[in-house]
Amino acid sequence: MIICHKKEDLRRAIDGLRRENQTLGFVPTMGALHDGHLSLIRKGLEENSRMVVSIFVNPTQFDNTLDLEKYPRSLEKDLELLQSLSKDIIVYAPVADDIYGNAVVSEHFDFSGLENQMEGRFRKGHFDGVGTVVKRLFEIVQPDIAYFGKKDFQQFRIIQELIKKHQIPVQVKGVEIFRDKDGLALSSRNERLSKAQREAAPFIYKTLKAAKKRFGTESVNKITEWVEKQFAQHDLLTLEYFTIADEVSLKTVRRKTKTKSYRAFIAVFAGDIRLIDNIALN
Repeated sequence: MIICHKKEDLRRAIDGLRRENQTLGFVPTMGALHDGHLSLIRKGLEENSRMVVSIFVNPTQFDNTLDLEKYPRSLEKDLELLQSLSKDIIVYAPVADDIYGNAVVSEHFDFSGLENQMEGRFRKGHFDGVGTVVKRLFEIVQPDIAYFGKKDFQQFRIIQELIKKHQIPVQVKGVEIFRDKDGLALSSRNERLSKAQREAAPFIYKTLKAAKKRFGTESVNKITEWVEKQFAQHDLLTLEYFTIADEVSLKTVRRKTKTKSYRAFIAVFAGDIRLIDNIALN
């Protein structure tokens, strides 16, 4: 397995593959790898000659300094995990200067309003940070296909818009959410949950599944009120938002239309740990 800490070394490794006409897949991560990440990488390995996996905790997408400081970092463990997965992986684990140079700041993006919904309302500047780092990683790696998990469905739609607006020659594929046996969507932040919080957290997905069942017969407002009531009665989980949105525009829906696809999105706090999830409704 090739491990690169500088983009020049990564480019040399990739250029060698290109001369051999090998296809290149890419999974950008912030490390603390889990089975959700591995499902993306395995998908990429099935469809490409080689995979690049980046491990970089991107400072510009954190609106909360404490969250950035506490974000789990386990590079040595991550490298061992990737090594055991496949020898056809190239790891790019840079420091911030290698990505940003001397100025660790975000570019400003127009994502046709996608950035103003849900996460964008609660995490100021988040998607500018995401767009900045992903655009730069695409420029460095130049993959054929990039893989993103649908747990961050809004981010997935943002990346689709990014490549469309900036005409970036990469195919983006979304991969279904990888869940633990009890339904909790896998996340690096799950490592920070206390035992009691971890036992309570599957309530999030349980509520989403119940909302999906209600979607066929109840109004959006009635479902939203029901979800809010469930969390108001919960001792360990605090609802930040629940919304039912159009999958394309990500705008909150008031009335359902048979010709459109909808998804329910949720953000919940367990103490100071923020968990997100979503589910397709129709």
